[in-house]
Amino acid sequence: MALSGLDIYKLLPASSKDPAVKAHANCKECGFPTCLAFAMKLAAKQTELSLCPYVTEDAKARLSAAATPPIRLITLSADGRKCEAGNETVLFRHEKTFYHPTGLFVRVPDTLSAAQIETLAKDVAAYKVDYVGMALQLDGLAVEAVSGNVAEFAGVVAAVRSACTMPMILITEDPAIMAAGLAKAGGVKPLICAATADNWEAMGKLAKENAAPLAVRAGDIAGLAELTGKLTQSGVEDLVLDPAARDFGGSLTMLTQLRRLALRKDFRPVGYPILTLPYLEGSDPALEPLLAAQQIAKYAGFVVLGGFDPATVYPLVVLRANLFTDPQKPIQVEPGIYPINKPGADSPVMVTTNFSITYFAVANELESSGMPGWLLVADAEGMSVLTAWAAGKFDADKIAKTVKGTGIAEKVSHRRLVIPGHVAVLMGELEEELPGWEIKVGPREAVDLPRYLKTTW
Repeated sequence: MALSGLDIYKLLPASSKDPAVKAHANCKECGFPTCLAFAMKLAAKQTELSLCPYVTEDAKARLSAAATPPIRLITLSADGRKCEAGNETVLFRHEKTFYHPTGLFVRVPDTLSAAQIETLAKDVAAYKVDYVGMALQLDGLAVEAVSGNVAEFAGVVAAVRSACTMPMILITEDPAIMAAGLAKAGGVKPLICAATADNWEAMGKLAKENAAPLAVRAGDIAGLAELTGKLTQSGVEDLVLDPAARDFGGSLTMLTQLRRLALRKDFRPVGYPILTLPYLEGSDPALEPLLAAQQIAKYAGFVVLGGFDPATVYPLVVLRANLFTDPQKPIQVEPGIYPINKPGADSPVMVTTNFSITYFAVANELESSGMPGWLLVADAEGMSVLTAWAAGKFDADKIAKTVKGTGIAEKVSHRRLVIPGHVAVLMGELEEELPGWEIKVGPREAVDLPRYLKTTW
């Protein structure tokens, strides 16, 4: 039976009879103002017991059930690089945040030629795009035994392993083929996919021998729960769920039900990350990225894409980045001076806020124009220009402090400052805050900045 917040509170330092432990009551080192607040969050599965450095060993043992995350953390690794899924504690990101971004893997069928395998593996490993200051990339490769041949599958696993150093998923329901693939995956902790009602004992043995997580596959929740129960009893604890739902409606229903059962009902047999394979042989390939996008949002831990196409991968990694950021903390860049295109002493000086999208919109327009300039980024707590101005975070005083604090006056021979057109109202106040500076009102949109500088500066 799950412990209540008050039950947990009685085992924390605030209620301890040991003076040495009680001295740390309400120490706030866990990030919460009181031990009671921490206990309530722990009961709601929204924090971890490890955050309290002073809880006794006896209390840890008694709190193990309350401290266990509702969804087990599963880690795939290869040569120091890892991909994690699980440990999520909420259904919706506005409740708290999602912590472990969905792992995106690319399928490698074992029917490809050696040259195709090497090219695909290297392309996936090299894929990286910059998105508002974040480097977005794929997480690994999934080798699937399409041929049904032991030697073919083992050879492809070895080829992928030598071509790149990324986490792997091995896909086959044949234990003999899986064993051959695992033998060639040295130095990698792959995900074994998949155990079914027919092969779970053999697959469970392989998972234990190779210390690898195991995906269980069934078409309904009862089947998944039955398989996880058998495998945990046999000693396999690192499990992943493959609901075998390959369509839009079935996938959404199944994945949502599994997440709700794990979080709201604390149903341990389905408290594991979910694996999805949104590709279907013979189906419209345009539907795959749409289904993958749905599964990233609700609620896949690992997604295997049917192939590698930068045009379809990009929107998926961007979607994932947006879902797995803290919604209460805007994406922002460090305040300061940003030189664009090697500016000199006579180059223009512009100011904006530290909201990442605002910064990159301005910086990219200026950089692509080839015009040099100094971009001053003020600390507006990650808000856009208009939002920050309305909230009093981007006013004349803040801009003046940015100008004085960054030392931009020492880098330029002029005293002219361009402010965003949306805050033209600040022009008079800024002239008072910055005596000797000429305040110029720039365009409202970043796309108009290069033309403005060419004709006005």
